[in-house]
Amino acid sequence: MKIIISYPPLEGLEGTPLLSQNRQYQVFKKPTYIYPVVPASAATLLKRDGHEVIWNDCIAEGWSYSQFLEFIKREKPDLIALETKTPVVKRHWKIINDLKELSTFSAKGGSAAGGNFRLSTVLMGDHVTALPEESFHHSPVDFVLTGGDYDFLLLKLCNCLRKQKRLEKLSTFSAKGGSATGGNFQLSTKLEPGIYFRDNGRIKDTGKFQLNHDLDSSPFIDRELTKWHLYSTHNGNYKSLPGTYIMAGRDCWYHKCSFCSWTTLYPSFRVRKPEKVLDEIGMLLERHQVKEIMDDTGTFPGGEWLRKFCRGMMERGYNRRVFLDCNMRFGACDFEEYKLMKQANFRLLLFGLESANQATLNRIDKGLKAEVIIESCKSARKAGLYPHITIMFGYPWESYEDALRTLKLGRYLLRKGYAHTVQATMVVPYPGTPLFEECKEKGLLKTLDWDRYDMKEPVMKIPMEDERVAKLVQGIYGVAFNPEFVWRRLGSVKDMDDIKYFVRAGAKIIGHLFDFNHSRSK
Repeated sequence: MKIIISYPPLEGLEGTPLLSQNRQYQVFKKPTYIYPVVPASAATLLKRDGHEVIWNDCIAEGWSYSQFLEFIKREKPDLIALETKTPVVKRHWKIINDLKELSTFSAKGGSAAGGNFRLSTVLMGDHVTALPEESFHHSPVDFVLTGGDYDFLLLKLCNCLRKQKRLEKLSTFSAKGGSATGGNFQLSTKLEPGIYFRDNGRIKDTGKFQLNHDLDSSPFIDRELTKWHLYSTHNGNYKSLPGTYIMAGRDCWYHKCSFCSWTTLYPSFRVRKPEKVLDEIGMLLERHQVKEIMDDTGTFPGGEWLRKFCRGMMERGYNRRVFLDCNMRFGACDFEEYKLMKQANFRLLLFGLESANQATLNRIDKGLKAEVIIESCKSARKAGLYPHITIMFGYPWESYEDALRTLKLGRYLLRKGYAHTVQATMVVPYPGTPLFEECKEKGLLKTLDWDRYDMKEPVMKIPMEDERVAKLVQGIYGVAFNPEFVWRRLGSVKDMDDIKYFVRAGAKIIGHLFDFNHSRSK
């Protein structure tokens, strides 16, 4: 089978949509790309099992929509899979409809496609995991994969389609607007739980998804196949280039934060063996000469796993060749563990601060005491690490004064050098999260129009004007012009990589100041 894993163009946006492997969707003025580890794993698994796989990230490559359609007509794939999120799912429904019309046209012998062409379509990601049947009602999609292990599910689906030689019949019925499965869908008995499909006009599924796949059994991601270079430079986390992403686990060992969309994908936590992660790092060093690696596990494994991993980095000498970045929780490590991470050449630690108000931290089930925030930042910096903090504004129960406390704390940490960098966003209650259910139950949602969940405006009813929320988000980035902040940053410059990093970071900051400059309400 010929399979395309694609991020189609999303035209009409003022900036770059940060869609691939992102827990919170946002459109950035300055291009930013995250290497999508799970879709890349899917591509690798499919290729290993003999499928012809094409990686097609039109967003990262700057393709137009017409280029994308011409590409599909030329390649004539059997199946195309799209990772989707709430703010773009309606666009993806239209794209799937266009693709079906395209394949219908070619199936009827149209010259534009150059021959017969049958196409099955797949959606995967956190939005369709939360609302799997919705996409069938709004588009002619053939399959929806739920849960976070959609790389394994896509492999199983494609293998079943190939083995039973049902793809042509499936696509013919789907292209005509009928059953995507062409009647009795006997494949469903051989598919893994978590897959939704059409059968005689009805939506069926194979049961609740299960996170029981052995992560250590997967091959290392084929970086050439998945065009890793597209994501190796335009990323604010990297100090040294080129950089890339890995995942030691799926996804967060805490996995309780009520706002996080990935708790929908990964309600439980699994981790790879430290030796396997170290082997992958060694491969990236030898084969691709990477200079920095971001581990995008929701929270990096701690305890004995962390200590064993750090010792392995030093024993293999990798700590002299590559910087490591990772997501971490406040209070998860003590000072000695931070020192060990520094010795292993960890550099940037990403912490979710979210709010300075204890009542909010409790309400979003952050499992964090506000006083630990400053302590952890100080401890990490003392060990030589660089904390990156993420902050959110626009909680429906927070007053403007509450939000100002968060702004002041963020600016204080940055001014004093306890935090190195920051990302500020608006709170978005994604479907499937406890926060969304709470807001829906209490009538706190302004709209269920998914297009408006793009962080251009608050979609929850909040006790302040929308413009004030946007100014709060912008306000955190304004610290970049504070003399104390600038002086500390200049004092931290050690080499040419630092200078280049700060130039890139400055451009990102200016971009962020404009990211929320034109809210939809204006």
